[in-house]
Amino acid sequence: MVIKGFSPAAAVLLLVVCLQLATAEAKPKLGHQKISHLHFYFHDLVGGKNVTAVEVASAPTTDSYFSQFGLVRVMDDWLTEGPKATSKMVGRAQGIYVSSCQHTVQLLMATTFVFESGKYNGSTLAMVGKNAVLEQVREMPIVGGSGFFRLGRGYALARTHSFDLNTGNAVVEYNVTVLHY
Repeated sequence: MVIKGFSPAAAVLLLVVCLQLATAEAKPKLGHQKISHLHFYFHDLVGGKNVTAVEVASAPTTDSYFSQFGLVRVMDDWLTEGPKATSKMVGRAQGIYVSSCQHTVQLLMATTFVFESGKYNGSTLAMVGKNAVLEQVREMPIVGGSGFFRLGRGYALARTHSFDLNTGNAVVEYNVTVLHY
């Protein structure tokens, strides 16, 4: 069908303009990339009162391994400004960790840091990677974020602050560097 007075070249031009406008409207306005450094403490409480991480699965052979290979826990751990449980709460670490090595204690962690106060309130960071628990400092990747940390990527350095052999409870210091928009 041909419309009188409307050339094919004009139709192509109109189509290109419409596509440009639609594409421009669909692009989010991200602004400039920023870098943020965060410091907090992670409280993983598996024994005693107020547990924050619970076992949800294990293999029949899990207890035969020093590393507890096959153990799966779900966590809703506290994030605080300082190492004491009474320190100001800044958020939660929610996710799972799995004992994924037969020979040494290594965890596969899939964690969302959910910030609940301060300038990061309502924002999240996603961390997925290997946590070689017995190493002094462990590096894990930050693979995403939301809110203040939209399109976040970076790394987290974890260092065990304290570990209770009787309960299995641990306090871990985190230093996180993240690039975001």
